[in-house]
Amino acid sequence: MATTEAAAPAAPASTPMANSSLYVGDLEKDVTEAQLFELFSSVGPVASIRVCRDAVTRRSLGYAYVNYNSALDPQAADRAMETLNYHMLNGKPMRIMWSHRDPSARKSGVGNIFIKNLDKTIDAKALHDTFSAFGKILSCKVATDANGVSKGYGFVHFEDQAAADRAIQTVNQKEIEGKIVYVGPFQKRSDRPQGKDVYTNVFIKNLPSDIGDDQLNKMASEHGEVTSAVVMKDDKGTSKGFGFINFKDAECAAKCVEALNEKEMGGRTLYAGRAQKKTEREAMLRQKAEESKQERYLKYQGMNLYVKNLSDEVDDDALRELFSNSGTITSCKVMKDSTTKSKGFGFVCFTSHDEATRAVTEMNGKMVKGKPLYVALAQRKDVRRAQLEANMQARMGMGAMNRPQNPMAARSDCFIRMPEGRMDNV
Repeated sequence: MATTEAAAPAAPASTPMANSSLYVGDLEKDVTEAQLFELFSSVGPVASIRVCRDAVTRRSLGYAYVNYNSALDPQAADRAMETLNYHMLNGKPMRIMWSHRDPSARKSGVGNIFIKNLDKTIDAKALHDTFSAFGKILSCKVATDANGVSKGYGFVHFEDQAAADRAIQTVNQKEIEGKIVYVGPFQKRSDRPQGKDVYTNVFIKNLPSDIGDDQLNKMASEHGEVTSAVVMKDDKGTSKGFGFINFKDAECAAKCVEALNEKEMGGRTLYAGRAQKKTEREAMLRQKAEESKQERYLKYQGMNLYVKNLSDEVDDDALRELFSNSGTITSCKVMKDSTTKSKGFGFVCFTSHDEATRAVTEMNGKMVKGKPLYVALAQRKDVRRAQLEANMQARMGMGAMNRPQNPMAARSDCFIRMPEGRMDNV
């Protein structure tokens, strides 16, 4: 059965004593190394923690690796698996499994099954409890949307194929929480049938204002049996210029799209394509917004300055005047709260890296209205946070090296925290 999401990664068939490395997945993007250290060190002596991040944006990829000091406590990782798997962290359950660096083992698909038509109330823990009767589970995952709501399907990875076969034979087409579920072997993306997108609902826009439901239905019926056709209207009953057509079968929908997309009608060029679900549209808009934000950041990287410790009297014009001798300023902004009161910081953007560097050299530490300015290159919030966490991780590593060689004493060590820095958004 083809799916739209990769299965949960595989893991080794057994837990070797030397392996104290855990994979921690399904993390909220704002989970930090500090939070993970605090949580996992309550179980045993942590040697290191790394949240994996995007190489460019430094944003979390939603998973991390936790390494225990097996010399001090050989069973620490086992306890973490038993007690912290599916533990809620920042409102989302973590998924913990043994780390395995061999890609072939992770991607083999052996023992991995796919379950769909799950009731929305079934989470990863409930799915784990349901299928654990058939054998040892290495990983269990329920796919969710951006809001954490189940998409109605999931994956269970067993230690061996025999357990997976028993689960398929026993549970397929059986009822779970009032719904008949499908259970079958997981198929790797490369093994899935390569066909065209299958859909029956068509979105059409740029419609002339005189096209109503009946005309749209008639136009679409030339390509197959239509179950519904509607032109969206405003409160006054005026066409919004777009609508939806639902066909009885996917082949007719595809013919309609092929015939109507880019067709000229009433001086307009129609657009016709697969109607997206709300979650798909939201995901696409988020991606475009992030790409636009990243593009702006890269465009002005090295030219945009962050200025803080400003007096309340300094407004946009005063800030521009302060920095005008350093070069040509393209934009200048003092950030304000909802009452228009200055937040004490702002941004100044120059036309070149040299001008920005000169401004930092000349203005950082300068006394203005009785306050010393802090001037530095502006960074995105996620980049600053990643740097703070990297510094914190380094301190954690130093702390681990200096721990007493006693498992119980190691668990009682104090957590080393960095002083909190300002996290104003750019």
